[in-house]
Amino acid sequence: MRKKVLFVCTGNAARSQMAEGLLKKYGEDRYEVFSAGMEARGIHPLTVQVMEEIGIDISDQYSKTTKEYMGRMDFDDAIIVCRKSEENCPKLNPDARRLHRWLFDDPAASVGTDEEKLAKFREVRDQIDDRLKLWLAETAEAEWA
Repeated sequence: MRKKVLFVCTGNAARSQMAEGLLKKYGEDRYEVFSAGMEARGIHPLTVQVMEEIGIDISDQYSKTTKEYMGRMDFDDAIIVCRKSEENCPKLNPDARRLHRWLFDDPAASVGTDEEKLAKFREVRDQIDDRLKLWLAETAEAEWA
């Protein structure tokens, strides 16, 4: 049976979309993966670009709100990936068996040149990638214990 995982951030434009794409790649058929935001802002173009750079196509993903899932679906894990969503996370508790907080900077809020903004998106993508790999290793160890 596949575990259901929901990634949540503010606008479902960058961090949660990256996490969704990464877990779909790494989790293969072990997970059903979803992402949502407190509001739906659309996927930031740099999110798509930095994911394509590492061979992950997220063009089939779209920005959505937590309302699409809350009360309609139960999750094994809900993972908050930003502080603003963390403030609202009690709403997720009834619909998720486990709640995790992985707080990353919002790359969409970065300022500077286009190259500096792109560098921030890459940095956050890599941080999410590292954290997700660690979580998958921890999850595998717990299943064998």
